[in-house]
Amino acid sequence: QAQLVESGGGLVQPGGSLRLSCAVSGIMFGIYHMGWYRQAPGKQRELVAGISTDGFTNYGDSVKGRFTISRDNAKNMVYLQMNSLKPEDTAVYYCYAGIRGSEHWGQGTQVTVSS
Repeated sequence: QAQLVESGGGLVQPGGSLRLSCAVSGIMFGIYHMGWYRQAPGKQRELVAGISTDGFTNYGDSVKGRFTISRDNAKNMVYLQMNSLKPEDTAVYYCYAGIRGSEHWGQGTQVTVSS
């Protein structure tokens, strides 16, 4: 059974940094496209960043240049380094694993950017 467990969320001041981690088990991690999504109150879930099986990345426009996604196929981990955080980055962040015909989600971790 697939399990995606996020960690690293919390409260941070504007301009600060956080690193989210997602531990993945129960699937063949190396063949899955991985990503981070977020959902703020009253808004739709949106793509933050994605990374392919061979390391190609893509980012939502609002986070380009500030966030970096990476993956460690040996450890079945995916990371999101978030720098220069803004109040509008406040949301629940979800880890995602997808392959044609199959997708899995974590339970989410709260990120709050506030002074």
